[in-house]
Order: sequence, then structure tokens, then C-alpha cells
Amino acid sequence: MSQFAPIALFVYNRLWHTEQTVESLLANTEAQESDLFVFSDGAKNNAEQNKVTDVRNYINSIRGFKSVSIIQNEVNLGLANSIISGVTKVVEQKARIIVLEDDMVVSKYFLEYMNTALSMYELDDEVISIHGYCYPVPTELPETFFLKGADCWGWATWKRGWRLFEKDANNLLRQIMDKNLGNEFDYNSSMNYRKMLMKQIKGEIDSWAIRWYASAFLQEKLTLYPGVSLVNNIGTDSSGTHLRYTQHYKTAISDRPIQIMKIPCEESYYARKTFEEYFNSIHLSFLKRGLILLNQFLKDLF
Repeated sequence: MSQFAPIALFVYNRLWHTEQTVESLLANTEAQESDLFVFSDGAKNNAEQNKVTDVRNYINSIRGFKSVSIIQNEVNLGLANSIISGVTKVVEQKARIIVLEDDMVVSKYFLEYMNTALSMYELDDEVISIHGYCYPVPTELPETFFLKGADCWGWATWKRGWRLFEKDANNLLRQIMDKNLGNEFDYNSSMNYRKMLMKQIKGEIDSWAIRWYASAFLQEKLTLYPGVSLVNNIGTDSSGTHLRYTQHYKTAISDRPIQIMKIPCEESYYARKTFEEYFNSIHLSFLKRGLILLNQFLKDLF
């Protein structure tokens, strides 16, 4: 491992979640060699101020990393603007970065995987990022594999990769539609990522992640994934910004290191189809649950 990438952690008002994330990072032996940048967003209103203060008191007590830098915003930038500006700031200084939000519990092998892969694929222009989360699919995946696009739950990139990020969702969606790439962008219609871009355009959501994915997708760039997850999102509940609670995203994290060997820089057809099948199964589960609820409602009614 030639160097240790700085870690950017984005926090707001969730103390318990933040503590879990930091403690899991500290279980990585590489943490003591890593610079940690913590970006703390300002409170949206007076009601949020005490929670934000509690988080800030905690992050100012963090020890165990090579260095800890705290960046506190006096105003509320929102998650998207906070991440976009923070990642830009760090990669311009350090050339590479590992990014986490305050609800990502990681494996003790997370930093080893991230740093090794960052060094291994640094000169491969086809690769835009490294990702640590993998969906809990029922079938075995390759140890590592590539998918087209980018992802957002425990990820890393280089300055050259982040420079491809496009803020303008309208421009991104227009290119996808003009090139007739909508179905592929939506994982063969198993996900509705175009709808997310439309919501971004309308101001109904404020997501950096859908724009990051679309930016990489349109540039035909690849992201490396582990075959077993090194990240579990513990924020998929009412405390999260966008994602409602669902058991379909919760996963066990790997209790062993990922064996990282250089593989061809091309998308894994098998992994892509596996993801598509999993996404479709999620939708069927939601439909089935809805039908059960509807049936119960009709029974109660009559």
C-alpha cells in the first residue's frame, strides 16, 4: 500500500449514528495512519441546534487517527452541497479521498480494501471510483468486480474522477434520453434512477448521489465493488435524509479481508444481472406487502 487516503466524514445531528461510524473506522489498523476530515453541517433551525451541538462536542473529542480536522459550517448547506463542497476541497489538496456519511458502519478491513484498490487502479482512467457496500444478494459474487457508474455508500475516488462530476441534473437527464440510455441507466428498468433525476430537477430531492452515478455512467466509467459488503448503512430509518427504512438494504459486513487482485477494467455482466434480479425482487416484495395490507384493509372494511 503506497499511501493512505484521507477520510472525509460528513455529519449533521445524529450522535449515536456518528459514534458507531467512527468506532468502526477506528477498528481498522490503518486508521492511525489516516487523516480524518469531519464536515459538520450547520443546523437547519433552532430545534436542531442542540443535536448539532452534541455531535460537534463528540467529533471534537475524536482521537486515534493520524490527524483530525473539523470543518464546521455556520449555516446549513444541506447534505448534497456539504458533500460536493467537502469532497472538492479535500481532493484538490490530497488528490484522493475516502468518503463516508455519518451512518456507515464499516468492516475492520474497509480501509485496507479502499487504500489498496485506490493504489491499484490509480492509473486506470476507465475506473472512476471504489465502493465498499454491496447489496445482500442471495447468490455468490466475484471477490471484486466492476459496474458502470458510481455509488455512494462508503466510496473513494481520485481528483481525476471527481472532476467528472456534473452538478446539472437537467443536463445529465437530457444526455441520457438523447442517447437512448434510459433503460440501461435504470438497470434494465429494475430501478427508477431517471425518476430520481427528474425529482432533482424539480427540486423535490437534493441528491448528490444520483448526479454522481449519472456523471460516471455517461462517461462510461467503472466502479470497483467487493463481492461481500464492507459497509452497512445503519441510517435507513426515519433519521435518514432520503432513504426510508427497509430491510432490503441491510447487510452483514465482511469478517475477512477482500482479496484484491488486478482484474480487467470491464463491467461484470454476471454482477449486473445479479443486481437487476435483486432490485426486481425488492419491488416484488413491496408489491406483495402492499397487497397483504390491502387485503387486510378489505377484510376489516367488510
